[in-house]
Amino acid sequence: MARIAAGADHAGVQLKDVLVAYLRDAGHEVVDCGTYGLDRVDYPDYGELVARKVSAGEAELGVCVCGTGIGIAMAANKVPGVRAATVHDVISARLTRQHNDANVICLGERLIDSTVAIEAVDAFLEASFEGGRHTPRVAKIDALLPASSPTTATYPE
Repeated sequence: MARIAAGADHAGVQLKDVLVAYLRDAGHEVVDCGTYGLDRVDYPDYGELVARKVSAGEAELGVCVCGTGIGIAMAANKVPGVRAATVHDVISARLTRQHNDANVICLGERLIDSTVAIEAVDAFLEASFEGGRHTPRVAKIDALLPASSPTTATYPE
């Protein structure tokens, strides 16, 4: 059984709670990083929390949920050592482990139902990195450095 960090924003908390309960019932140790209710929160905070647990070795894998699974994946991928992938089905969940050695799966509560999400998480957990021709590609991902200058975009408060 794996130790898994899970986190979500308000738009993903209901699916996160379903997945946390499912994973615990299956015998996994789950670190629930929040959020715990429907009050508005920011997905980057929870993507980072999960990613830092995985990066630090406090969890083997991570599960993130937001409305689409996209924003929370972008946030998680900013943490060194994390390869987060947004998935929508069993095939994408399995292949991201086999080909990309992903260690965080990201799902969109607004895009998939809980049955598909559970099946995708199971496929993710059951799969393993194939290595071989994928190894140098994953090494290239891991070697990418952050941009040398911060974004010049400004956003209203």
